[in-house]
Amino acid sequence: MQIVHLASALRDQTAALAAALVGIDPHAPVPTCPQWQVRHLVGHADQALRWSAEIARTGQVTQIPNSMESDPGDPATWVGTMRADAEGLIDAVGDGSALVWTFFGTLPSVFWLRRMVADMTIHRADAAIAAGKEYAVGAELAEEVITEGLELLTSPEAAAVKPSLLKLHGNGETVLLLATSGRGWLITRKPDGLAFEHTTTQVEATVTASGRVEDLLWLFARRLTPDDQGITVTGDRAELDHWLAHTAF
Repeated sequence: MQIVHLASALRDQTAALAAALVGIDPHAPVPTCPQWQVRHLVGHADQALRWSAEIARTGQVTQIPNSMESDPGDPATWVGTMRADAEGLIDAVGDGSALVWTFFGTLPSVFWLRRMVADMTIHRADAAIAAGKEYAVGAELAEEVITEGLELLTSPEAAAVKPSLLKLHGNGETVLLLATSGRGWLITRKPDGLAFEHTTTQVEATVTASGRVEDLLWLFARRLTPDDQGITVTGDRAELDHWLAHTAF
């Protein structure tokens, strides 16, 4: 996605996250994040946006925030605070070209805008689920979030950040995520790590998970399971389960 569209998506997703929780008990559980209450979810979003903005502004990393210690403040301020946090990150990223610290080495600052768009999109769904409300995501945004996630998982530095990825080194086994629109992502387990490529056609794979791209995003983010309606699995189901078990962010 172009940076202007990423900025728009961040505004939309952060606003929707906060709006979904208006009137909800801050101590209510978040079913998709069992260790969190609603206040932790909002606190995490607030911390993540501000922390990312600080890195984008300075190029340097500061201490990683602890969501369990976050204080999101008065629920009446959540919508306004989240909107301000989103704008702060957008302003800090600017044109996205400045080189800054990331978990994966020095990269252009647009990295943090993409990362937060993905994070807020997933947590917007968590907020809606906690509030018992409907939620949806557009196809273009779903494609962006899947692609961004796979770029992280296949980075040469990924295993140092997430050691469980070492268990996905393989001998050419493949997982295909295939959207009904024809858009697809073919993930290959190589001896030295994961790789992926885009595809627009059905290709041979060890296992294929197919469905609407929106449902593939929720599968990728573990907000759906392979058994849920909307997901069709063909091939070696154990291969898909193994991949999902070791790729959670």
